[in-house]
Amino acid sequence: MKELTFNENEIIVSKTDLKGIITYGNDLFIKISGYKEQELLGAPHNIIRHKDMPRSVFKLLWTKIAAGDEVNAYVVNKAKSGDYYWVYANVTPSLDPKGNIIAYYSVRRKPEKKALDIIKPLYKQLIQAEARGGMQESGSMLNDLLSSKRTTYEEFVLSI
Repeated sequence: MKELTFNENEIIVSKTDLKGIITYGNDLFIKISGYKEQELLGAPHNIIRHKDMPRSVFKLLWTKIAAGDEVNAYVVNKAKSGDYYWVYANVTPSLDPKGNIIAYYSVRRKPEKKALDIIKPLYKQLIQAEARGGMQESGSMLNDLLSSKRTTYEEFVLSI
């Protein structure tokens, strides 16, 4: 499978409900994913989940946004064709006037190569840990790495 790319000035946008069901995708999201709009709308966002994306990172991401926090993360996604594409995602909860989370909004940009040179080997190690001991081992490995650097995932991502 080949890596798909998009321009630095382009932005992929999607919105989901609280269960991760896609309620909106911009033209670039539809184009790069390879799905038709009607295939994406109403589908779970994990329709584009790539097997090389560590579940422990997704768990961290969902825990933070469900708590109302904004998250930045490097994510590898899978197109309908099986091809893949990397993004630097900013995910934020959407709030109603009373401050209740009603949806999640994701804006994704083209990641810098130097950041992917750090993220790809890390994610490979996390996937290997998942294969050995499930998400618990992968999560422990990620937590140990962050602890050793005395940082959070968010600070780590922003530093590379």
